[in-house]
Amino acid sequence: MKIWLDGGLQDIESARVSVFDHGLTVGDGIFETVKAVNGRPFALTRHLDRLARSARGLGLPEPDVDEVRHACAAVLEANPMPLGRLRVTYTGGHGPLGSDRGDHGPTLVVALGATTRRPDSTAVITVPWTRNERGALTGLKTTSYAENVVALARAREQGASEALFGNTVGRLCEGTGSNVFVVLDGEIHTPPVASGCLAGITRALAVEWTGAAETDLPMDVLQRADEIFLTSTLRDVQAAHRVDGRELPGAPGPVTAKAMQIFDEHAAADLDP
Repeated sequence: MKIWLDGGLQDIESARVSVFDHGLTVGDGIFETVKAVNGRPFALTRHLDRLARSARGLGLPEPDVDEVRHACAAVLEANPMPLGRLRVTYTGGHGPLGSDRGDHGPTLVVALGATTRRPDSTAVITVPWTRNERGALTGLKTTSYAENVVALARAREQGASEALFGNTVGRLCEGTGSNVFVVLDGEIHTPPVASGCLAGITRALAVEWTGAAETDLPMDVLQRADEIFLTSTLRDVQAAHRVDGRELPGAPGPVTAKAMQIFDEHAAADLDP
């Protein structure tokens, strides 16, 4: 396995990042996960645009997009596989043991791991913790992911693959690594970015391709929605067949099934929409 680290391909066994890297010591970093199909990345331009937005939001130097593209291509060529998770990580680099940044410059890592297609439906839970729609990191895809680790572990304990958060005012927000959609009277709705959710790449494409409405939604919508589905880079569009103790028999329902079909058709037609 080869990864890209600070300017070139390296063997995964010998690649090293400093123990003083700010991404490790204080979570001062950003990342993108990109689906790769037969060595070709999906929606890479959108992912790199968001990487740059996250860098600006965190106050990091803006990444060299051409370098990141080259690194992605090199890693994909060096590690052929039918379906992969391409991970781009960009951190504040070597720094002091406090929150102040050093002056060594950022660290760029691009790595690839094999994955498999998700099942058509999954179970999800809600958690009592909240997303802060007014936080300094709201809307940024940062490496400060411990909150998601805790929530996802809770989901796994309950036989689910995802945990859903509300925000500080009790509105539906997002999952640990996904966006959530609900079907009400045949219409598709998803929380707006103002709810505090990440502006997911797959979310944006699903809204564009299905005509879903961005709607401020209460948490209890999960107990009355006709259908519920998740979107993310590796889930694409995935139905929920259980939310907490509520079963949704027959998932994916007709609206979700149509959304899955539309997404697959558009994605197959254009790998960089």
